Amino acid sequence: MDALVRSAPLIPPAPKVHPRPLGGSLVGELRIALEMGRNLMGAWTEADFDNLVTPYVFMGQPGMVVSDPAAARRILSSPNYLRPVKAARSVRPIAGDGLLLSEGETWRRQRKSLAPVFTPMAVESLLPHFTAAGASLVEALSGRARADLSEAFHHATLDAVLSALFSRRADAQGDQLAHKVRRYMEGPAHFNLMDFVSRGADDLTFLDFERRRQGAAWFQAVEHLIAERRAHPHAEARDLLDRLLAARDEDGAPLSNHEIRDQCGTMLVAGFETTSRLLFWATYLLALDPATQDRLRAEVLAAPAGDVRALDDLQAWPLMRSVLFETLRLYPTAPLLAREAIGPDTVMDHPVVPGQIVTISPWLIHRHRQLWDAPTAFVPDRFIDQPHPWGIDAFLPFGAGPRVCIGASFALAEAQIVLASLLERFEIGLASDRPVIPIASITLGPDHTPDFTLTPVTQARP
Repeated sequence: MDALVRSAPLIPPAPKVHPRPLGGSLVGELRIALEMGRNLMGAWTEADFDNLVTPYVFMGQPGMVVSDPAAARRILSSPNYLRPVKAARSVRPIAGDGLLLSEGETWRRQRKSLAPVFTPMAVESLLPHFTAAGASLVEALSGRARADLSEAFHHATLDAVLSALFSRRADAQGDQLAHKVRRYMEGPAHFNLMDFVSRGADDLTFLDFERRRQGAAWFQAVEHLIAERRAHPHAEARDLLDRLLAARDEDGAPLSNHEIRDQCGTMLVAGFETTSRLLFWATYLLALDPATQDRLRAEVLAAPAGDVRALDDLQAWPLMRSVLFETLRLYPTAPLLAREAIGPDTVMDHPVVPGQIVTISPWLIHRHRQLWDAPTAFVPDRFIDQPHPWGIDAFLPFGAGPRVCIGASFALAEAQIVLASLLERFEIGLASDRPVIPIASITLGPDHTPDFTLTPVTQARP
């Protein structure tokens, strides 16, 4: 690893790290709230990247930051810890009561009903949709010397998700869906002071006008998509929406319109927003590291995206997988997880009381100085010799435990094929030297969307 680190000096930009804790007083706590309102990653201190557990008190509520991988995985797997109800305040307006936010028996039933859509066999059947999305992306970029790839990836991943899960293309209506999600993520999704001082999901929500307004517009668009399918049903189940419409509970009753709407909304948001962010950050890192980009291009030109027919075909791209894993390490899609203890516990000799909030940050764990060599450097080769990166305790890009992301294999297959399609045809650079700083709300996005330069690859197959 030392040799790899020496040969890979790229240190991508990141939010500032404070030399000392910001809390300790009312002014300090307000400063934490302000920093995290702008960027959930904005209040970390130097010590947080060395400590494996840090108890704290914030706004009168006890908490604990846990960065020890074994402890974090145990907490994420334990029924003694649930998602804090107020943590859903910024998500619920566009996710409703779908799989992302449900708990207990409702969550288990929903997870079971959606599992068949994300089996390896099911994901493999969706590969042609991912290939088509990649081809459409390349076609849209052809003839352009520069482009906003953040927006292009947003459209491409929406195209893939709508095709794969809802048998639709990303037409004008699809573009409106994408616009609504992006607008929400860059605005109301950010935490505000009321989120920090509230004790419940519904406290002070009368002040959340913009969340409610944009959330209502989002679900109205989702309901329109469902209504169109009800008016023109498929003869047999083809996609997620067909499965939801055909599903029956234990009493034989169909799912309610509300549940179908919330599951569709959740899958749409999770299915394309997160993957488009992964593709953006991967492309940004490759633009900063032309040598790795050239190596990766050689790999995909030897096994083009258009030749992918099965999941096993993706094994021809070991560097591609490693680039995406290293991107997820440096820019985890969900950079902050929170759990609330419902019973007493002990974490690394520290007592946990009922009601205490435990914060687990993949961003922090993935950049922790005790857990990684060169934690802030872009070193894709650290994953090359790892047959199962999920077995690395300190790697939590999709969470852990029973609530690990159900769509991980879907997202990774889609991202590999779309990125390969792009690199086959273009060398990617940056039009400006201005650093792109990650900003975290629900997902991890950029502080601005840079223009990328596109240079056609002469060796690419027509």
